[in-house]
Amino acid sequence: MNGVCMLRTFDKDEKGFSLVELLIVMGISSILLIAVYETFISERRAITAQELITEMHQNVRAALDMMVREIRMAGYDPTGAGFTGIVNPTSSQIGILLDQNSNGDHYDSNEDITYSYDSANLRIRRKTGISGTNQPFAENITLFHLDYFDPNGAQLSSSPADPSVIRQIKITITGRTDRADPDYPRNNGYRIYTVTSLVTPKNLDL
Repeated sequence: MNGVCMLRTFDKDEKGFSLVELLIVMGISSILLIAVYETFISERRAITAQELITEMHQNVRAALDMMVREIRMAGYDPTGAGFTGIVNPTSSQIGILLDQNSNGDHYDSNEDITYSYDSANLRIRRKTGISGTNQPFAENITLFHLDYFDPNGAQLSSSPADPSVIRQIKITITGRTDRADPDYPRNNGYRIYTVTSLVTPKNLDL
């Protein structure tokens, strides 16, 4: 057998994949890949939308919580200096005075606080101190509204002439997502979230 080359002979009935079979396999594979891709894109959009909603909720809730804490302290006057806790109230602005460090005045840092709405930029602004400047406090806010109530629970005008009669303040804040969702049909693609709180500053009864 030395020097003899063994050659395999093929049966003429042995066949590989035909062109049609290959095209069918490629077609099925393409369909599966497209389905996987569309599922991935759909899940990615859902995750992004949920992230935007969560961010919106946190933004609005954080703004409301801080405002409630500070408005509750309005009129805090441990030395009896005598000042009105709420000043310059309107439906979109509120000023808060308190003697936080108990030194007999309300001119120190975080003792003269004003919240106001900047409708042009969809934000709530916060200013502290007599000479302070308005700083962005909460972004993507489509509504910031304040209602005022007297000691009997009767609603006052949107700009009470005598702020000293205010006993309760209702805060309403509506925020929207940072970006529009093309799959959301309402509000031009922006989801919104509204929170309200009725605040009773205990020091206004004194």
